[in-house]
This record gives sequence, structure tokens and C-alpha cells, in this order.
Amino acid sequence: MSYETIVGLEIHVELSTKTKAFCSCENSFGGEPNTRVCPVCLALPGAMPVLNRNVLNYAVMASNALNCKINNKSKFDRKNYFYPDLTKGFQITQNDKPICENGYLEIEVGDQKKKIGIFRIQMEEDTGKSLHTEEGETLMDYNRCGVPLIEIVTKPDMSSGQEARAFLEKLKNTLTFLGISDCKMEEGSLRCDVNVNIKDKESGKKTAVTEVKNINSFRGVEKAIDFEVQRHKKILEENIDEIRTTRRWDDAKNETILMRVKYTVSDYRFAPEGDLPPVVISDDDIKEILSHMPELPDAKKERFKKEYNLNEYDSNILTSSKELSEFFEKIAKEFDDYNMLSNWTLTEILRRIDIENNEKFELPFEDKEFIELLKAIKSNKINNNAGKKVLREMFETGKKCNEIIEDLGLVQISDSGQIEKIVDKVLSSNPQSIEDFKNGKNRALGFLVGQVMKESHGKANPQIVNKLLNEKLNK
Repeated sequence: MSYETIVGLEIHVELSTKTKAFCSCENSFGGEPNTRVCPVCLALPGAMPVLNRNVLNYAVMASNALNCKINNKSKFDRKNYFYPDLTKGFQITQNDKPICENGYLEIEVGDQKKKIGIFRIQMEEDTGKSLHTEEGETLMDYNRCGVPLIEIVTKPDMSSGQEARAFLEKLKNTLTFLGISDCKMEEGSLRCDVNVNIKDKESGKKTAVTEVKNINSFRGVEKAIDFEVQRHKKILEENIDEIRTTRRWDDAKNETILMRVKYTVSDYRFAPEGDLPPVVISDDDIKEILSHMPELPDAKKERFKKEYNLNEYDSNILTSSKELSEFFEKIAKEFDDYNMLSNWTLTEILRRIDIENNEKFELPFEDKEFIELLKAIKSNKINNNAGKKVLREMFETGKKCNEIIEDLGLVQISDSGQIEKIVDKVLSSNPQSIEDFKNGKNRALGFLVGQVMKESHGKANPQIVNKLLNEKLNK
């Protein structure tokens, strides 16, 4: 059998506004339970919601970045359902007239580029949070109630877990560059539900869509999809009759677990939100909002290639994180060997800071100390290997670059006369290597260079060492 995988995503993104969506309560993660609440987000009688203007601004910026059509008129609706985390008994969201529709985000997997369609982006509020105790009690924290969200609903254009992960990574990068969300999955500011099924290309038969919830990492999204694809193949091959289900991803078991079967379609009894007027935004308003948009990752990558003469790979990695790209540009103002700066950043710095797993890009020393290190290597004050030792000490101790160089005695010897004495000593001690070199064994030169470096305790300037050895061996 030949199968086609069909994947769509529903993504909730918490916006980084200072206050909540419809009231003036502080919008920030955590805090003492039920301390960031008011009559509006607790839905007390007589309390009236008022839209936070920045929620609209951020939604417009996200819509533009994701190539969507921004609607001049949209409205809010009530999505009715009853659950303890929903204080009003309904959620304020957008149903038939969202802020934007029909967009796309282009991803790259391997050498292939692909546009993933976006059905819609809608503004809405978050719910409270249930806390389950060991005693079997459920406690409610309403600090998150009313936190502003945008929900991004993609078209089912992805055909693998790898593509879904690439989409989420690109989306996160785009939204963090915009500055409208920190997109931290571990804190719930980016949450993703996956819809997946497969189609038999020969018969046209499809499996029922499975919705997978509670996925807390991009890697988890990829693995959950891959697991479901294999499960759905078995359903088709064994002719199992499975209706639509909701499952959760279990990271420990690396499998999805059945949560519930959807026997009926959910009826949320959508109705217009009577306490909020329609959202009307003119083309001039949209233009004004977009005039304040920061540079997006793709544009920054192209600029890095042109302005700093960097290759595709380096530019791509350097612009994969807002903090990393800002760090590079800050150092580049003081150190203009951009390829050297890129090489040391991508190898020695990122070896110690894992930005792929949401680790904050933060150095244990001031940026100027990294500049001092690069200048010391560039001027041949110290060699590359010594530079790596210094950087390691800077990370481990936070001490200043030049202080470490002096303490470890790493200043490079660049005096030709001093190095020549060491070269002569090494040559007189290794006559066999001289004969090997004369007989065409090029490895002999490398051995002799190593002996000179060893004799000089790694301080001799390698360029001068090579020059003197070649001169003397070729006489």
C-alpha cells in the first residue's frame, strides 16, 4: 500500500502584552495563585470587558508576518462550554469573522521549500489552570484567566512529523522576532494540538482524524505524528473501524494514549459577544501598526549574507534566535572580521549554550570580554588553541580575558629569533624526521611542527614555525 500523511495544527500563542486581553490585570507567568485577578477576569456580575489595543496590534503584526489577509472588520463571539477553569461559562473568542484569514508560512526541510497554508488567526482569551493535588483534590488558579491569545489554525498541508516541527520552529522564530510572544512551550505560552490521519493512495480510503493534545515540545510533536502515522497504517491494513478520537502524548512511553472518543460533534452554541463592539480597523490603521514591525528572520538572514558576507548556513543559524542575532550584531560593531566572529560564535559559544532547547542566550561575562578575546587571537597575541582555553575559563570563572591570558602565561611568542632557536633544537634532535621529509613524507613536517609547539609550551606562532621549518628543511 502507498499512503499519504495529512497533518494540520491548531496553535495557541499567549501574547506578551503588559495587561490581560479585556482588563488591566498584570499579564505575566506564574505568581501566587489568584492574585492577578479582578471582577472582569473572574466574571463577577456587572463587570464589563474592554479590548486591550495591543492585543489587536499584535494580532495584525502576526497576520502580516504570516502573509494573511487582514480583515477590516471582525467580531468577538462567545464559545459556550462548562468547565471549572472557565469562570464565565463561555470563552471570548472569534468564530465566523476572525481578524485574518488565508495566509501561509514557507518552511524548508532539507533542500525542499514548501508553503504551509493558514486558515485563520483569531483573537481570544485564555482559561484558568487546574492544579491536581496528591490528595485527589483539584484547585483552581485563575491568574491565567483572560490572558490574550491568538489561535493559528493551519491547513492540512503537512505530510510528516518533520514538516510539522519545521513549521513550529519557523513560527516560533517569527513570533519571537516580532516581540509579541516568548513562545515558551514549557510555560504554556505556545501550545499545539495536532490533527493527523492518512489516506490510501490506491483506494482513496482515509482514516478518521486523530487529535493529539498535551505535547510540550517540538520534538514531541514530531514523534507523536510519526507514532500516529504508524498506528493509522495498521488501522487501514487491518481494516479497523475507528471513529475520531482525542489522544495525548506520553513522553515517557513515546506513544499516544486514548483520552476520549468523539461520538458527537461538539456544540459550543457560538453567539456574538454582546459586551464588545465589532473590531473595525482601517487600512491606514493597519499601515501604522505595520510601520513599527521589526525585521523578520528571513529578511535578517538575507541581510546577514549581504552585509556581513556570510554563507547560507552561518546566516541561517545566526538568525534562528532573536537573542543570538542581536548578540552577533552587537559584537560586529566592535569587531569587523565577521567570518571569524561567526565561526567562534557558532562553534565555541553555541557549544556551551543550547538555544535549541529554549536555553536563554546569556554569557557569564560581558560582551566586551569576548571582543577582547577575538582581538587577542586576530593580532596573534595568543593562538587559536590558547583562545579556546581562555574562553573555557571565561565561561567557568567569569574572569576577564586578559587576566586569564596573563595568569595562564598564554601570550604567543612571535619573536623569530627566539622561535628559530627552538626550531634548531628540534631539528638536531630529530634527524630521522629530516630524512623522512627529504624522502617525500609530508607527515614529517607536521610532526616537527608539533615538536616545536611542545617545546614552546604551545606559545610559538604557528605561521612563523611553519615558515622557519620549511626554509631550513628545503636547504
